[in-house]
Amino acid sequence: MLLAIDLGLIIEKLVLILIVVMGSLVIAMYATYGERKIAAALQDRRGPNRAGPFGLLQPLADGLKLFFKEEIIPDFSSKFLFILGPSMAMLTAIMTSAVVPWGDKVHFFDRDIALQIANVDVGILYVFGVVSLGVYGIMIGAWASNNKFSLMGGLRAASQIISYELAMGISIIALIMVTGNLGLKEMVLQQQTGNWWNIVYQPLGFLIFLICAFAECNRAPFDLAEAESELIGGYHTEYSSMKLGFYLFAEYINMFVSSVIMSTLFFGGYDIPFVNEQHLQESIGQWAVLLQVLCLLAKVVGFIFFFMWVRWTIPRFRYDQLMNLGWKVLIPLALINMLATGGVLLFLNK
Repeated sequence: MLLAIDLGLIIEKLVLILIVVMGSLVIAMYATYGERKIAAALQDRRGPNRAGPFGLLQPLADGLKLFFKEEIIPDFSSKFLFILGPSMAMLTAIMTSAVVPWGDKVHFFDRDIALQIANVDVGILYVFGVVSLGVYGIMIGAWASNNKFSLMGGLRAASQIISYELAMGISIIALIMVTGNLGLKEMVLQQQTGNWWNIVYQPLGFLIFLICAFAECNRAPFDLAEAESELIGGYHTEYSSMKLGFYLFAEYINMFVSSVIMSTLFFGGYDIPFVNEQHLQESIGQWAVLLQVLCLLAKVVGFIFFFMWVRWTIPRFRYDQLMNLGWKVLIPLALINMLATGGVLLFLNK
């Protein structure tokens, strides 16, 4: 045979895809609960507490409500694109997690199974490519709605995401210059075997990336694309039922994946701090991998909490402030950081 098919590898990857996708959906679902509880704590109220113990069934109640709501497609909309928009937003949000290393290898059924769906050498470029496609889901849905407020929200989202992707990309160039590779798995291994995480070498790059991640996720104070006080509901004004649910879920999945990417690039990924993981694996075996996954998720939860804290603390920017910050502050800072990193590397390699 010219092409040998490894059935075990196919099954292994399908199971891992199912776990990652379902896990992302569950985390996104309960991130809505977490956000409402954090908002309540910051505003001195209770938050959801009726559906189930401590309100834990509230996300299920919200999901059922969206599922059983009437599907409304406006008569003057472009129906195919109206459906394609939220579907594309949801798909691109989930696809980003394909190159994330969730932990080291595990040994099952006489196979070494890597906890990464696709270990590609240009993983960070894949992430940027898929994230760049996410804006099309917003723009297509906004334009197909045939609503001026939706269109305005879509235009805001497009210009905002393009502006902040430039600064985000330049900040990552500086990180790539330090690490010397584009693969996420290799970056984690470098931080695991080295003395420090990348946050020590690139603090300014991390700060720029973090601010741009807020803008990429359309999170406050950068939520100009769905500003209720100006645009009713922004790009998803005309959406209802599960199409609206897809847009809302995509935002929370993007927030989750952004937190995973930042943890991987700058905070060691699944690396457990202050622990020799080789000795840990020798002492407790396969359970060490579970601890790695839990460590990565703990870092992610910290970032998600920060996203939510900022949302309920800082007021929304004006649109001119948003664009000024992107073009006049973050892009120059990212360029300075890149040039300074290159200068330091040249000096050290003399």
